[in-house]
Amino acid sequence: MKDVDHTKLVDVLAKKLESTCVAPEWAMFVKTGHGKQRPPIRDDWWQVRAAAVLLSVQKLGPIGVSKLRVKYGNRKNKGNKPEGFVKGSGNILRKVLQQLEAAKLLKKEETSVHKGREITKEGNKLIIDASKELKGN
Repeated sequence: MKDVDHTKLVDVLAKKLESTCVAPEWAMFVKTGHGKQRPPIRDDWWQVRAAAVLLSVQKLGPIGVSKLRVKYGNRKNKGNKPEGFVKGSGNILRKVLQQLEAAKLLKKEETSVHKGREITKEGNKLIIDASKELKGN
């Protein structure tokens, strides 16, 4: 998995997640965070975000919504004032995590001090299959 391009891996995973992660009807109108000025342009941005979240949980898990909000945050343009960091949308990330959990790709886990979502065997297998598919081409 280390020798594949992650942007291509996210695109392949997004195609595989089209049936399990369906964007809600309000998704075409929302921004992905407080710091963004416009909603996403891509039609499949929900599946792309779900694939990126799946890879993030694999790498950083167990991880929760608040840490993912920081990961997907950005700088906000405040006009004359200096720019500042703002977190990403928690509702989008929460819904994506719930959809991935319903598809049995993630599960809630609590290890000592850390609690959050961790990847399951099925989720790991999906990522490995996608990386093998990319490596073969």
